[in-house]
Amino acid sequence: MTEPRFLRPVAIISGSRTPFTKSFTNYAKTTNKELMTATLRDLVSKNNLNGVQLGDVALGAVMKNAEDWNLSRECVLKSGLHPHTPGYDVQRACGTGLETAAQIALKIASSQIESGIAGGTDTNSDIEGVLPHEFSWIMMEAQKSPTLLGKLKKFTELKPQYFKPKFPEVREPQTGLSMGQHCELMVKQWGISQAEQDQLAFESHQKAAKAYERNFFKGLMFEFKGLKKDSLLRPDTTIEKLAKLKPAFDFSGKGTLTAGNSTALTDGASAVLLASEDFADAHKLPILAYFVDAQYSAVDYVNGEGLLMAPTYAVSELLKRNNLTLQDFDFYEIHEAFAGQVLCTLKAWESEEYCKKNLKLESALGSIDRTKLNVNGSSLALGHPFAATGGRIIATLAKLLAEKGSGRGLISICTAGGMGVAAIIERP
Repeated sequence: MTEPRFLRPVAIISGSRTPFTKSFTNYAKTTNKELMTATLRDLVSKNNLNGVQLGDVALGAVMKNAEDWNLSRECVLKSGLHPHTPGYDVQRACGTGLETAAQIALKIASSQIESGIAGGTDTNSDIEGVLPHEFSWIMMEAQKSPTLLGKLKKFTELKPQYFKPKFPEVREPQTGLSMGQHCELMVKQWGISQAEQDQLAFESHQKAAKAYERNFFKGLMFEFKGLKKDSLLRPDTTIEKLAKLKPAFDFSGKGTLTAGNSTALTDGASAVLLASEDFADAHKLPILAYFVDAQYSAVDYVNGEGLLMAPTYAVSELLKRNNLTLQDFDFYEIHEAFAGQVLCTLKAWESEEYCKKNLKLESALGSIDRTKLNVNGSSLALGHPFAATGGRIIATLAKLLAEKGSGRGLISICTAGGMGVAAIIERP
């Protein structure tokens, strides 16, 4: 019998990303393939991996066009890596970037591979409009006809509405509500005011602006299509300006989610290099931190649970498995899909009733030190290209831990479909 292989440390070596920008602006007509390939090239180049064969590459995108069906492998072939490097696609909505990292980390930990790249890309500026199924069905049936007359007869079944293209929507198929509308339900349930949401959004912009001032993002981001920094950042925004914005999802007069405290549609890509310690030593690559563990969860949002509350479950299970408390972290990276979502999550962890009833705990997880939350800003200020957010957060947190010299960080990301992904990163 083959002896079992024991898990080994998974090193986070480096991260790269494009600047994030508002959709339909700087990256208009730029494809997912262009964004992702440029990001891989930067990551490969700065780690001197040109011509090197890696164990695997996992990439993903949420808004994919038909030609993106083998996105990862196609990007790998133009990345500078050895062409023997394989690649595969992943999709877990907004958690895609973190999911790819967790999968590559597991492969390294179990000694299947020595190294790999994880990442994601998304652009709303290059979405294909798709004609209705009825159009495709008629075209296929016409193609089967052996005669021209038969084909023409089939064409007569075409109706004007069959020529109207359909475009992807950020909407939940099970309920017909957008993510913002679902978050409105959540903030009403948890009693979160617009003032609280605006305050968190304001702080995100201020923290990100200070991170730029101290050149924190240097080495994590490369210039792409003339952009050198994230274009959504508003360092001059104020609480007063945010308070004047109108509701973006609930127009009944009771809405509190606005364009200022919600993430904008964003384009961009990110990737992280993970490896065994042996690979890092062999290639003389410094280690920023270690990918320790990840957890996935889902909620029954169709029957009343908050759509974006799944991370509360994921974090609870992650803490339990690693024998940690919510307070045992130096940094918290909670993805800011909406300011309201972050605040609902924090309030749920502080709720004795919620933690006992939903998370099956004996007591509340408690509160966190808010000075340790998203210390360099997050999605509200930097942007949220769906599949790229995980890579951005991992690289940011790893660099934070490297700067500190030691410590532990918690990642929490909510996703469409009522799912959540969480992870722990450490630097001993």
